[in-house]
Amino acid sequence: MKTFIRSTLFILLIVLAMLIGRHFLQSSQGLNGNKVINFYNWGDYIDPELLEQFQEETGYVVVYETFDSNEAMLTKVQQGGTNYDLIGPSEYMVENMIEQNLLEEIDHDLLPNLKHISPDFLDQTFDPGNNYSIPYFWGTLGILYNTQEIKEGEITGWNDLWNEKYREKIMIIDGAREVLGIGLQSFGYSLNETDSQQLMKAAKKMKTLMPNILALLADEIKMYAVMEEAPIAITYSGEAASAIDENENLAYMVPEEGSNIWFDTLAIPKGAQNIEGAHALMDFLMQPEVAAQNAEYIGYATPNGSALNLMDPEIIEDPAFYPDQALVDKLEVYRDLGQEKLIEYNDLYLEIKLEPR
Repeated sequence: MKTFIRSTLFILLIVLAMLIGRHFLQSSQGLNGNKVINFYNWGDYIDPELLEQFQEETGYVVVYETFDSNEAMLTKVQQGGTNYDLIGPSEYMVENMIEQNLLEEIDHDLLPNLKHISPDFLDQTFDPGNNYSIPYFWGTLGILYNTQEIKEGEITGWNDLWNEKYREKIMIIDGAREVLGIGLQSFGYSLNETDSQQLMKAAKKMKTLMPNILALLADEIKMYAVMEEAPIAITYSGEAASAIDENENLAYMVPEEGSNIWFDTLAIPKGAQNIEGAHALMDFLMQPEVAAQNAEYIGYATPNGSALNLMDPEIIEDPAFYPDQALVDKLEVYRDLGQEKLIEYNDLYLEIKLEPR
């Protein structure tokens, strides 16, 4: 017991020394609250060179932390304790956080570069007037396929995935909204359907797809697609773009029935200590040259209209990643459906995952 107590005290002393050391280091470098910007965002979702450039130009120091889901980010913000100045919620989470009064209003006067954002991506239903968020990246959910096994035009929509020849040949993103959404859109229903009968109908159809599913995966789906573990993968456009860069046999398409169009944003959480710094970083990221570099690094589509003129034409002319208006009109944003419907979606999704193959 004494050994345990001594070990515990030793560990506590080390932690205390680290905290004190960090405090003095920040003080010696002048890193007070006015100079530090705590940025909570998705992993590998900004070009590190741009962070260095911003810090050199402004004197701010960016502390970058990452999350792997909107829900994890929300929980951290709700719990408090860590004062983030800038966060990267997706569209439905912005809507959720506005309702919970968890976001600060944005001062557009501090964002002169907001003028570079295409009007098509402003004033969305989840944040009318962009009072609480600004667009960061956007993209789609679609089908990544290996052209050595799947001919171009062989798959044109979600309904083609039920072909018996694709048995155990499909990898799919592990998510309730995504999986149920495929079933819903295969019937022509909305991605934001709340009618329980239609939800059950979509779930029943998705259960019949399970024999064709090799695996339900998260971020590793890109790696397995590159390694050609399966010829078909349901994933997001940015992941698809990165995979295509690593394997020239891969191609990406958006189903003809429509799909999800998502928006990742930048927002300031309630309680932020450096609101001025947060605005400065947001405005920096909207500079056309910066946005272009960031988009080419990340692989997702930029909402910055001025940046498009600075990017490789081969990238922005690819309809798979920058779809035309006719296809965009068939795409839907996920809406916040409330806790009750979220539970219903998750329960139905669990039934789908447990379906014998």
